[in-house]
Amino acid sequence: MFMQMVTGACARQDEMRAVVDDWCADMAMRDGWLGGTYGFTDDDQFVGIVRFSSQKAYDACCASADAGAHWAGALLCFDATPEIHQSEDVTIMLDGAFDASGDAQFVQVIRGRASNPDRLRNMVADQEMTAMLHQARPEIVGATLLIEDDGSYTETIAFTDEAAARRGEQLEMPADVAADWQSAVGDAQYSDLHRPWFAKHS
Repeated sequence: MFMQMVTGACARQDEMRAVVDDWCADMAMRDGWLGGTYGFTDDDQFVGIVRFSSQKAYDACCASADAGAHWAGALLCFDATPEIHQSEDVTIMLDGAFDASGDAQFVQVIRGRASNPDRLRNMVADQEMTAMLHQARPEIVGATLLIEDDGSYTETIAFTDEAAARRGEQLEMPADVAADWQSAVGDAQYSDLHRPWFAKHS
């Protein structure tokens, strides 16, 4: 799988939403496009995360003139040049295709740099740990983890709703699990998408 995150300051939110929706409609029937998660943070940052079956599929989908026009339109909506993070190093937890499930109403995006990417990847992929997490935090619909070559990562976690997510945050993890997780994620930046929207392959 290939994932890309585009983020940047965006005060023209209605215009950006229209551009993204047009792009998603254009992508909907294209081979290789899987889906996307989009939203705005409280400080007017746009976040768009898209999933493709592979880097090759992404390149093919984005090679068309229509795709170029959509990207040009999106750039006009940003207040400044956006950041782009992408990789084929993608790990799925629970239902990573939450953009297609219709069950998520709140999304957190976590950005950081892992000192040990293998450890972080293995923790997210660990089936036993995932089962324990799902039992303790049933409001978590699914998650995706993107790791770049320099160890930078983007984790996207989808929840049934924000109230349930906040209640779940108050639960204490076992001390050893909490310590391992904190060591794996390092210093991280959290962004909340209170009103995310999603798109999927038709």
